[in-house]
Amino acid sequence: MNPTLLILAAGIGSRYGGVKQMDKIGPSGESIIDYSIYDAIRAGFGKVVFVINKKIEKDFKEIFNRKLKSKIETDYVLQEISNVPEGIKYSSKRIKPWGTAHAVLVAKDKIHEPFVVVNADDFYGAGSYKLVKEFFEDIDPEMPQYCLAGYKLSSTLSEFGSVSRGICSVDIEDFLSAVVERTDIQKLNNCIGYEDSNGNWDILPDDTPVSMNIWGFTPSIFKFLEFYFKDFISKNAANPKAEFFIPAVINDLIKTSKATVRMLRSNDQWFGVTYKEDKPKTIEKISKLVEQGDYPEDLWT
Repeated sequence: MNPTLLILAAGIGSRYGGVKQMDKIGPSGESIIDYSIYDAIRAGFGKVVFVINKKIEKDFKEIFNRKLKSKIETDYVLQEISNVPEGIKYSSKRIKPWGTAHAVLVAKDKIHEPFVVVNADDFYGAGSYKLVKEFFEDIDPEMPQYCLAGYKLSSTLSEFGSVSRGICSVDIEDFLSAVVERTDIQKLNNCIGYEDSNGNWDILPDDTPVSMNIWGFTPSIFKFLEFYFKDFISKNAANPKAEFFIPAVINDLIKTSKATVRMLRSNDQWFGVTYKEDKPKTIEKISKLVEQGDYPEDLWT
């Protein structure tokens, strides 16, 4: 059974200032999404499902239906604020959907096989997709056995501002024991760190494993997401800024021994476009990969 690629593309980046999911960074106008799909196809994925929002639906479908015709099975699902259990009333001040775990949940009727979740604006590298595909080949697709492709913290920073990263703790067998979100991580005086709640500078080792939101799940995750989202929305419906995040669900599943998550250590170079200023560097890195022969100049011809 070939796995599915689930791309979270519903968010509009407030820090970036636009719909960066379709920004052109490749030599033939490719977006980062194009490279993710291309790498997934090479790794043996059989379908791609996009989680998008209504504002970009028309343009998005026009672009990717044309590009991906005959390349890979393609489907779409809308993530909307109204995707909540029947009878739930939420704040009228709510302006965006309910977070990454909610984005995965809305795709439950589209996916019936193991799948990988990725962000639309992150370049993960071909090796990461191969790692997850190989992981799926060794597990029971019906069981709650999941994985996370982790990256070294030092290779995930931006030169143009601080970043938020999921700091991962693992046991001696590389099973994930927790993911803790740290905000405002940056490099100062040749050290990577962040300010803790007391204003103290907390240093993080360069090789600290971090989550860049590339998760491997079996369909069993959907029943857990439904359960946790009902609890989340019952407590947070009136909060216009509350978000239902994947790590929060994963941490509880691990804590209660309902699922296992294997850390797959990726040696690929992650990069993305958190800030507008990141775009030229991203274009440069893609250009170098094309020059090396890792990708063709035009992915889809």
